[in-house]
Amino acid sequence: MESINPATGKKIKFYAEFSSQKIHHILNQAERSFQLWRRQSFKERGQKMKKAAQILRKNKEHYARLMAEEMGKPLVQGHSEVEKCAWGCDFYAQEAEHYLSAELIKTDAAKSFVTYEPLGIVLAVMPWNFPFWQVFRCAAPTLMAGNGILLKHASNVCGCALAIEEVFKDAKFPDGLFRSLLIPGKKIGSLIEHPLIQAVTLTGSTQAGKAIASKAGALIKKTVLELGGNDPYIILADADLEQTVQVCVASRLINGGQSCVAAKRFIAVESILKKFTEKFVEKMRAQRMGLPMELDTTLGPLARHDLRDQLHSQVQKSIKQGAKLLLGGEIPENSGAYYPPTVLTNVRRGMPAYAEELFGPVAVILKAKNEQEAVTIANDTAFGLGAAIFTRDVKRGEHIAAKELQAGCCFVNDFVKSDPRLPFGGIKQSGYGRELSSFGIREFVNIKTVYIK
Repeated sequence: MESINPATGKKIKFYAEFSSQKIHHILNQAERSFQLWRRQSFKERGQKMKKAAQILRKNKEHYARLMAEEMGKPLVQGHSEVEKCAWGCDFYAQEAEHYLSAELIKTDAAKSFVTYEPLGIVLAVMPWNFPFWQVFRCAAPTLMAGNGILLKHASNVCGCALAIEEVFKDAKFPDGLFRSLLIPGKKIGSLIEHPLIQAVTLTGSTQAGKAIASKAGALIKKTVLELGGNDPYIILADADLEQTVQVCVASRLINGGQSCVAAKRFIAVESILKKFTEKFVEKMRAQRMGLPMELDTTLGPLARHDLRDQLHSQVQKSIKQGAKLLLGGEIPENSGAYYPPTVLTNVRRGMPAYAEELFGPVAVILKAKNEQEAVTIANDTAFGLGAAIFTRDVKRGEHIAAKELQAGCCFVNDFVKSDPRLPFGGIKQSGYGRELSSFGIREFVNIKTVYIK
């Protein structure tokens, strides 16, 4: 297992795969630590979680540089990601007890109540695109609920995985309560089979989600899946185009476009399609593609060369089937895994750019005759993670977001993003279950009824 700098193609470090004996030892240690951790008070857990937040902020520059080296995230975006992780830790340190306090229920019993008890060791299978935040948005609530976590991170961000483990170690969490496993994906199945693994959470592709759900389901083990997206953004005739274009471009290009909730399809009603397209292309063209370590870089390389090549193949296939290329679409002549800001129009059903997730800086602009057709096009996808609508009529936008768009996260006049205070997750092929807020911390607990006569 090795990390390769996507900006240069040079190897960073080689990591030895964990042996079966070492994994067995880690599992047993995690179980012993869980039995101690589950009996600690929320106050005791919260003190350690707040310490983790302090460590994150103190070492923000180091972690941001690590992400830049391993997966190409621009340094400024890495700083923001680390800050968000610290926020998530502080949030659950403060709110966990409130979310998981026992609830008295009036029945014919002398006393009856619902309590929330931890399940045990949770296996977290996490992707490379937000190598710190994806882990912490799972780890903070899961640990505060009293569970332990074993992390199987993406193989190209082993350095990040080990750095996260050190955060919890330095914050004085029980030894082994959180561990990073350096193993290939092919070993996940046997790990799920282990009796000490009580549940699995995955953020990744729909294909990976199906494999995990199938394996865990056969063993009756709880899963939460946050999978891919093909997020639609509807632009109505009365939208503030300057503000809308700025938000749309930012959403499409954040993290190099490598985000499950990044905007993918921009559906503009016919009356403002031309103006929107012109302004959008102009804004996309103005982005600076460069080295992640340079502070003025707005678009770094993709995380791996094979991912860049796959994205380019999707673009080229769509063009061959009739899509029109307005910007980009060519692989730069350098050693990095770069791909330029790209815009496609005349995209129709059956093309990769219409139905598939484009995991990179490629935008698809679609035309709708009116609002109703825009909503129909937006919902014409196998995915259902995020969606957004832009309009000056906020009441109308609220209605469309709440009642008509088929997605787990629907935003009005802003781009889709995760927030510890709000539940995050999708429907259809984008997965099930929720992360964050009160819903996320209750995913991996035993919701137990206690009845006293």
